[in-house]
Amino acid sequence: MTRIRPVLLGAAAGAFLAVAAGAGLFLLNGPEAEAAGEPLPLPPDIPRIAAGPQYEECLGLLRQDPDGALTFAETWEAAQGGEGARHCGALALLGLGEPEKAAERLEALGRSSQGSAAARAAIFSQAVQAWMLANQSGRAFGAATMGLTIAPGDLDLMLDRAVALGTLGRYADALEDLGRVLDADPDRAEAWVFRAASLRHLERVDQAAAAVDRALRLAPENAEALLERGIIRQLRGDARGARADWERTIEVAPDSAAADLAQQNLALNEAGPKRR
Repeated sequence: MTRIRPVLLGAAAGAFLAVAAGAGLFLLNGPEAEAAGEPLPLPPDIPRIAAGPQYEECLGLLRQDPDGALTFAETWEAAQGGEGARHCGALALLGLGEPEKAAERLEALGRSSQGSAAARAAIFSQAVQAWMLANQSGRAFGAATMGLTIAPGDLDLMLDRAVALGTLGRYADALEDLGRVLDADPDRAEAWVFRAASLRHLERVDQAAAAVDRALRLAPENAEALLERGIIRQLRGDARGARADWERTIEVAPDSAAADLAQQNLALNEAGPKRR
């Protein structure tokens, strides 16, 4: 079951990967702060918590007409549309750039739903992403933890919680969750990227380098991994290698949050010597 997190990973990773690195001047803000007032991306395969033609019609409106989807959902909910109407309405709010309202509704739905553990875990995962986009990392951590009480072995939620912990600066705790994810699925490239970022923030740079190298062996064109390796190379004094990684980040994912951060890093790195 596809979660919303992979689509929003660039936004979540922005704050997690940002770094202040001496002469490199990589003090960057994550893009989630900017995203709150803009239409937000929706997952390519929305997890279903209900069934039926009205549910499918409402979900079908989300990408092209989130206003219409919200109106549809509210009318349907008033006519006893149940969980399907509430789910579609929450996602419509996300698409309309109201992540905090969306997160509140998704979290409430995850708590009250009569759906399967897997379906409820998917809803909590969506709530985590919405909280992250609302700059509420503490609430994101709470939603992920609630989801894990329902589905303790859910690796997507565990990874979500690790990202939330990272944005809270709790890197050692993030490493614990990432360790559980990688013990169960050692080929998960994004988990290796977040492990590298956590280790770097803990000043364990050699281990961070090994982790990001593992990520890139698994996924050579992973934009977040290239961004992270560039940061690590800069920290190790390899400015040329850092520039190559950030330029490659922009090439492989030009419209991503990782590319935006890479571009900022390139600009700040270029300006750095002139400012000393």
